[in-house]
Amino acid sequence: MKHKLIYILLTLASVITYGQVNLSLDADKSEYGGKDIVNLTIVLELNGSDLVQQTGFQLPDLSKFNIIGSGSVTNTVIDPATNTLITQKVSRIALEPKKKGKIKIGSVLVTVNNKIYKTEPFDVNIRDLVDKRSLAGNTSNEVFLNMEVDDREVFQDQAVIAVLKVYSRNLDNLRKVKNIHLPEQDNINVHPINFNKSEIDPSGSGNMASQILAMFMVFPNEAGYVEIPGVSASVNSYSNKNKIISNKVKLNVKRLPDGAPDCFKNAVGKFKVNVYNASKEKPEAKKPMNVVIKVSGEGNLPDMELPKIASSPDYEIFAPKITSKVSPGTTGMKGEILASYVIIPKKAGVISIKTEQFAFFNPENKEYVDLGQKTLDFNAFSHEQVMEARSTVEKVNDYTNNLLETVNTPVLKTTSFKVKEKSKFHWNILLTNIAVLLGLFVLYLLFKTWQKKRTLVRETVPSKSLGSVAETEKEIKELLKTDINDYFSYLENLKDNGEYEKFFDTLEELDQEVRSQYFHGSAAEFKTFLENHKGSSVADDYGRLQQKIQMEKYAPVKSHEGIEELLKTIVNLYSQISK
Repeated sequence: MKHKLIYILLTLASVITYGQVNLSLDADKSEYGGKDIVNLTIVLELNGSDLVQQTGFQLPDLSKFNIIGSGSVTNTVIDPATNTLITQKVSRIALEPKKKGKIKIGSVLVTVNNKIYKTEPFDVNIRDLVDKRSLAGNTSNEVFLNMEVDDREVFQDQAVIAVLKVYSRNLDNLRKVKNIHLPEQDNINVHPINFNKSEIDPSGSGNMASQILAMFMVFPNEAGYVEIPGVSASVNSYSNKNKIISNKVKLNVKRLPDGAPDCFKNAVGKFKVNVYNASKEKPEAKKPMNVVIKVSGEGNLPDMELPKIASSPDYEIFAPKITSKVSPGTTGMKGEILASYVIIPKKAGVISIKTEQFAFFNPENKEYVDLGQKTLDFNAFSHEQVMEARSTVEKVNDYTNNLLETVNTPVLKTTSFKVKEKSKFHWNILLTNIAVLLGLFVLYLLFKTWQKKRTLVRETVPSKSLGSVAETEKEIKELLKTDINDYFSYLENLKDNGEYEKFFDTLEELDQEVRSQYFHGSAAEFKTFLENHKGSSVADDYGRLQQKIQMEKYAPVKSHEGIEELLKTIVNLYSQISK
């Protein structure tokens, strides 16, 4: 009996230490209003590397709700204290209640290592609902923003890539989302990647279409739990302008490891430092020169503190001019930042310009890298040495420039030049102007004479017979006739690309072109013309086609099959009319 008890205790201890499963289902609150969305959060935590999730989440009966959206994220970390693998899967479901009162939400089931785990059921209270008819009308116009972050556990000052998506049941609403404002907060630095809209995904979650609106990078500059505020945007319509805000995302920002060098400040990523002389002239004592510190790499490049030039009694330093060439990368902002310093050597001879020590933290290797100091050694010449080192041509050029700048010669002196008034009248200039005017007048007379002769020759040529009135009318109609096959090809391309708004504009233009061939302005007059010349069946088909076009044009959701069937009818009818 004693041995059996020891065996049971050891077995329980091994199970507790080897693996543990935690499953929970919670709502964001217990009581909701008529327009509120019920947000359910399912959390599954597996403590141990031997635990395998064999089935997905089996949801309870949610028939009393409309599922309007869902999403999930999985995080995997290793507990440094126990060296245990912890896997956490979080799923969120957005529900719209169909009825008021207390609604019971059942248990969520999941199978892990051939064992079924379930959550406890609970109730939510729904207050008075909005009228179903108005709710159904508003639901089609609802637009939701969702901010998605893949990695929610990062180091301080490490990049996090966020994706902003928009969801809606009505595809037209996706085009109305504009004026996206990224979050601003003291404990994060935000840099946009792009605002390029992706193609619309019609098969989103909860029968809602989705589209990517923007991507941006977030650099949390403090450790702990950091919350990214929601991204705001506006939905513009003809009647009003609504503001929508996305969800907030909480990050677990890990503190940087201990053992950082004294020169480490806040550089996280992978960088290189270089210092060089950007001046073209030889370094000269007591003359300014341009020294550049270039920091290149990928990480929190725009937000980190750059290394400076260390002070020295051998030279004087002025504040730098910062220029950056930075673009988004895969693990941060990549490129280079240039700090241009003006340095004035105080003496002649060998001078060594040193930068401050610089170190950065590499999140891939989880280690600090100390680059130390960068040194620029050069020989500063005195003014006499610079003059002696010049060639003969340089000395002549320098002497000439000094002469032109300081001596006013009779020929080259231009600063004292003044225009004096002339007291003498120049008859030669007057006679030359008169001769030019007379020449232009003679050329004008010759041109008019040639033009009259050409008109007389044209009038003597016999004119072509105009023919009868019917023949003339037929010829005019042939000239005005439009090649409708070009319209058919263009409409086919618009249909395939899903550009339905331009499709109906082009269709209206085609109808006007065909009607203009017969000199009939309105659609009613054209229908009467078709009945007299093409038969009543063609006229009836034309009227039914116009009604079908209007129905498809103003339909809230346009189907590809309906547009394709409409295009076939258009090709058949207009080809028959234009015969």
